[in-house]
Amino acid sequence: MEKPIRILLQTTIPATEDDWSIDRFSLLRDYLASVKDDEGNYLFEVTARNRESDAESNDPILSNLGESDFDELWLFAVDVGDGLTEKDHSGITAFHNRGGGLLATRDHQDLGSSICNLCGVGAAHFFQNYNPDPDESRRVIDDIYTNNISWPNYHSGRNGDYQKITPREPVHELLKNPASPDGIIEFFPAHPHEGAVGVPPGETNGRVIAIGTSQVSGREFNLAVAFEWPKDADGNGQGRGVAESTFHHFCDYNWNADIGCPSFVSEPPGNTMKTETRALEDIKTYVRNVGLWLANKTP
Repeated sequence: MEKPIRILLQTTIPATEDDWSIDRFSLLRDYLASVKDDEGNYLFEVTARNRESDAESNDPILSNLGESDFDELWLFAVDVGDGLTEKDHSGITAFHNRGGGLLATRDHQDLGSSICNLCGVGAAHFFQNYNPDPDESRRVIDDIYTNNISWPNYHSGRNGDYQKITPREPVHELLKNPASPDGIIEFFPAHPHEGAVGVPPGETNGRVIAIGTSQVSGREFNLAVAFEWPKDADGNGQGRGVAESTFHHFCDYNWNADIGCPSFVSEPPGNTMKTETRALEDIKTYVRNVGLWLANKTP
C-alpha cells in the first residue's frame, strides 16, 4: 500500500478569528482527509495551519519546507503583502525544486501579494501594485458593487453561488469529471471580486486551463493556470504547480454560505452552491484532482 500524499494547507496570516484564517477552509480540509482509493485506503494526509513566527519572524514550517516530508503545499495568501519572509520564500523554493507540488492562490487587488515573487507559480499572479497584468487593458475595475475594492476584481457572482466555467481546449486532466454528463467539471464557486492570473511572459511550461466570465462586464478572465516543468533523466526537477485566481474557490463560505464569514464581508450571499447538487461535487472533484496531480498521480 502506498503512503498517503502529505498535503500542507497553509495561510499567510496568524490565527485570527475574524479573518480568512485556516478554520475558514475546514470543508476543504475535511473533504481531502476523507478521500479514499478503490481499495478503501486514504489518499491524503492533511495538515492545516496558520502562519506562525519564530524569533526571527520566519514561519518555522515554511522556512524549512524543503527539508520536510510534505509532498504538497496549498498556500492561501490572505495577507496584505507581508505574509512571507525571504527565508520562507527560500524554504518554499527548496521544496518546489526537490519536486514538491505547489498550489498558490490569492484574491483581489493586492491581497496576497507576498506570493508574487514565489518560485514558479508566483509570477502567474497579477496584482495592482506588484507584478501587474502585462495586458494593460485589464488594469481596470470590473466589480462595480464593492466600492472599496479596486482592480483586479473580476465579478464571477455572489459568495455562496456557483459560476459556470469554460475549460480551455484541450481539456486538462484537472478538469475531468467522469461522473458529470459531459465528463468535465462545469462549476466553480463564485466570488464578487476575483484576482488575476495568467501565464507569465516567456514561460513555456504553463497554460491557462479554465476561464470565468464576469457577471458585470461579460469579460472573460483566467481562473486557473497549471504548470508542469520538465524533469531530468532521473525524474528530478521542480514540482507541478497551480495558480488560482482566488482562495474563495476553496473557502467554507463559498461552498456553503450558511457557515458564515468574517464581519468585514459586506456583499449579500447566494445559495446556488447548495441548490445545484452538481456544483459542490464539481469543486470536490477538482480538489481531488489537484491533490493527485500535484503529486504526479493520474486523477
